[in-house]
Amino acid sequence: MARRPLPRILKGGSASITRSREIARTAADSATDVLHPLITVTRGLRMLAGAGRQKWAATPKDRRGHVLFLVAACVLAVALIPYGPLLALISVMGAAAWRGHDRTPARTGPDEARTARLQALYEALVPHFSVADDPGPLFSHGGDWEKAFGTSYAFDGDGRLTRLQVTYPAYFDDGDPVSRARVEQVLHAKSGRGREYHFAWDEEGNHLLMTVLAPLPTTIAAQRFVTAPGETVLGFTDADAVRRGVTVQDGDATRDASPVIWRTGARSAEPHLLIAGHPGSGTTTLMRSLALQALQHGDVLVVEGAGTGEYGFLTGRDGVLAVERGLAGALATLEWAAHETERRLIAANRARQAGHPEPEDTKRPLWILLDRPSALGHLAAADGRQDPQELLQVPLRHGRAAGVTVVVADQFDSLDALTETVRTHTRARVVLGPADRGQVESFLGVPPHTTPTPDVPPGRGYARLGAGEVLRIQVPATPDPYDEATSEAHRQAVLDLLPGGAPVVEQTAPEAAAEPVSTHKDQLIGAPAVAEG
Repeated sequence: MARRPLPRILKGGSASITRSREIARTAADSATDVLHPLITVTRGLRMLAGAGRQKWAATPKDRRGHVLFLVAACVLAVALIPYGPLLALISVMGAAAWRGHDRTPARTGPDEARTARLQALYEALVPHFSVADDPGPLFSHGGDWEKAFGTSYAFDGDGRLTRLQVTYPAYFDDGDPVSRARVEQVLHAKSGRGREYHFAWDEEGNHLLMTVLAPLPTTIAAQRFVTAPGETVLGFTDADAVRRGVTVQDGDATRDASPVIWRTGARSAEPHLLIAGHPGSGTTTLMRSLALQALQHGDVLVVEGAGTGEYGFLTGRDGVLAVERGLAGALATLEWAAHETERRLIAANRARQAGHPEPEDTKRPLWILLDRPSALGHLAAADGRQDPQELLQVPLRHGRAAGVTVVVADQFDSLDALTETVRTHTRARVVLGPADRGQVESFLGVPPHTTPTPDVPPGRGYARLGAGEVLRIQVPATPDPYDEATSEAHRQAVLDLLPGGAPVVEQTAPEAAAEPVSTHKDQLIGAPAVAEG
């Protein structure tokens, strides 16, 4: 069926309306400029009339007759003088123009309180931007702050700086991270703590631009994000940090957000992810979010070292191969994952050698989510068994070619327990929760471009994918739907994303051991557990 052409008003109506608005705005500005003298004179006549009425009201009644006689005599004298009416009209118009002129001085520059704040900030920067043998120092004690700051500053309603551009001398070592950090610390402390600042250094122009960043939204909950296969949304960042946007449901409204996209698969440069944070920082929330997104196109294995049951809602769902909380189940599951990785590699290699396409059972992505492996490592060491992290060597080394993605999450105080293989092959990093600059730099490899704040909401932190730049990130709210503290809106949002299949209710015999009973799906038990010879 042929497509009907759009009406002309739909094709060109928007441009016509925009052009009409611009013409009307230009005409209004031009008319205002032309009629400005008339507006000024009219305003002055109104003010003169008001002053006359006030003068008449203030005149005593017994003297009003004399005033009227004097005014009439003046009008008669002016009428009899040659050119008197014309001169009187010119005089009245001149007086009206003088009274109607707006003589209110325009406010320029900051007030006294803001000037004092700028001067204090200038004095604090003097030791960092000055040397003793500078003949014309830009920064000096008691100097003029306008030479260094100019007019490139802005304040909020509370009188605190929100933007400041600093011009510093050319001899300042702006390439030294330590020198930069000292200046940023001074600006952070003097401009107000508790906010997140961004510092942009222009080494060519000797300028430093400090801006206060707005907090990232925490109202975006778990939902179906519009992404391609192999793309996963880790969270959301600043609008000017990434070039891509996605449409999200933010409460009852729909808006565009800037996502942090992590690409996995055979063409990914960072196929595995490492997450770190303090308790309550949102690492488990991010793991749940990743699990729900991975289930759209792949299978998921979950190993929970803490044993708190944060992933129980995934048990029995389609695509969830296993949810393990015990040491024995974790070892068995990770051993199967290692064999499955080898099987996929062998099957794909044989197909390529024979000139056939890869088998379908090797194309479906497999995700291994390992939360708190350090806790399982301690249990394994106490029991004299193998550390579960050792079973991750094959998936980490060869997972990209086999379509296997590994995500590891642990706490800051347990990062030393991670093996060298895990640290080396997890080049995509996310750090969540309150962390100082040193912790973020040690984990991500480079310092953050902003000043971390001590109080942040859960799921707030920084992300770095490989050798890319550090991005602020806010993880979408993905709580445990079975938790009583979860709101109904968030609970329903998570349940709507779960695939089909009835959840499995775990039952424990009265004489069961202390180690929790793990739940496997039939497809995991029936899958090949050894590599083909």
